[in-house]
Amino acid sequence: MRCFGQTLFALCFALTVGHAQAGALDAISSGDATAGVKAALSKGADYAVSSLGASNGFLGNEKVRIPLPGYLEQGQKALRMLGMGKQADQLVETMNHAAENAVAEAKPILVDSIKKMGVKDAKAILTGGDDSVTQYFRSSSSEQLIAKFMPIVKASTKKLQLAEQYNQIAGKAATMGLVDKNNADIDSYVTHKAMDGLFLMIAEEEKKLRSNPVAAGSAILSKVFGAL
Repeated sequence: MRCFGQTLFALCFALTVGHAQAGALDAISSGDATAGVKAALSKGADYAVSSLGASNGFLGNEKVRIPLPGYLEQGQKALRMLGMGKQADQLVETMNHAAENAVAEAKPILVDSIKKMGVKDAKAILTGGDDSVTQYFRSSSSEQLIAKFMPIVKASTKKLQLAEQYNQIAGKAATMGLVDKNNADIDSYVTHKAMDGLFLMIAEEEKKLRSNPVAAGSAILSKVFGAL
């Protein structure tokens, strides 16, 4: 009976908190809610682009650092034994700097995505999970980011012979289902890794905001996300 009583208390407490949060959200106007979510989107975008678009933004961050793709990463020892260690290191540096240069150009696309956000989107973000800001960007801007990143990445990788060799080998492997399509081309691989890194940084900033809205130093962010 005691166990049942504790369980019932916990359930009642959870329902009470849920109703309180719902009431707090209901008290916020749709205008404030939309403004708060747009501010959160802008904050996440600023943080991600400024941190990753800086010098060594990818190369110096283990969370987003881009490794050699596929079996090139697994076969690094063989590459070095064949005297290709320098080329392998150069490819890693080039890939990460290419991603860095690409992400530095992401801000206009993310800003446009924020401008297009409606009240329905704002509500979905507020009542969604801890990464709903990130998921909004992923669904609303991925295609544009890929189109923007790809030429920048290509300009960096085309000069490396190892990149050409990888494309030839991985392309054949992809037709046999041994390599993911996105990894079958070095430029596609780096482009998608750059975008993954961008969204990861946005997710980190969103997590900090949701856990401590007051620390954001913004009245509207504190008001809206503090009600969650």
